Amino acid sequence: MPHLVDLPTALGPRPPSPLEEIEDERLTRRGLRLLLKRDDLIHSSLPWDTTALGPVDLYPPGNKWRKLRLNLQAAADAGHDTLLTFGGAYSNHLRATAAAGRLLGFTTIGVVRGDELARRPLNASLTRAAADGMRLAFVDRTTYRRKAEPDVVEQLRERFGRCYVVPEGGSNALAAQGCAELGRELRGAADVVAVACGTGGTLAGLAAGLAPGGQRAIGFPVLKGGFLGAAVQRLQEDAFGGRTGDWTLDERFHHGGYARTTPGLDTFAEDFADRHGLVPDRVYVAKMLHGLFTLADEGAFSPGTRLAAVVTG
Repeated sequence: MPHLVDLPTALGPRPPSPLEEIEDERLTRRGLRLLLKRDDLIHSSLPWDTTALGPVDLYPPGNKWRKLRLNLQAAADAGHDTLLTFGGAYSNHLRATAAAGRLLGFTTIGVVRGDELARRPLNASLTRAAADGMRLAFVDRTTYRRKAEPDVVEQLRERFGRCYVVPEGGSNALAAQGCAELGRELRGAADVVAVACGTGGTLAGLAAGLAPGGQRAIGFPVLKGGFLGAAVQRLQEDAFGGRTGDWTLDERFHHGGYARTTPGLDTFAEDFADRHGLVPDRVYVAKMLHGLFTLADEGAFSPGTRLAAVVTG
């Protein structure tokens, strides 16, 4: 299978993503420190020829790369040249998979929730995926809900041919194992680590990689439903043999559900950008930061606590 770069080199360990401390009087007055784990910048250190492959900002975002890395290696090891995966209209995962396929020479197929979208202009996220070579297949929402069932997967394979199937959000055992490195990079740097959660793979791996006894993770789901705790536990069972690490979820900060926002979230995000020069995306990072600052205001952290917030990209 032809690749644009040497696959073992491209998928090898990344240097740690940057860890940046910021000063925010809302936290410092409570004796708290805040560090941003800039996983959105992890792609800037990928050892690829940027002249040949294009601008750095077209590389897969950080935590998506962590989740995809071992899956891409498994696909290549099994002789696959096609990746098939799933996502909604604004899925960062679809965009990341398309970018990875472009960089590494895989054909990519994105199964998109909502057959009505086929009759509408593509939004910016799907336009980017298509520009990176992803073939978009729009399916009705009933079928999409059954996407993991064997008969639906078989129908997709019959339609598109032999392919390596990556689950929605990229979250499976290999993804969790890949994200464990994120936790290991934060050992000794923070007491509490916060991360936004969609399908749970990043939290499952992050918590497993943190140092036992003394570090804990808080996940902030960006979807409604209260299902994520069971999903994270299943991922850890598949990846590590059982629940591992100290982690909890705070379900209060989804702001209406995936890709939805509220005036309060918009105000918080704009204020954070004004204070710190970082515009947090509304789908994931802004919700996590809003949750973290709310917990601090509620007195959830004792003075001296070092907080780390994962900017997932």
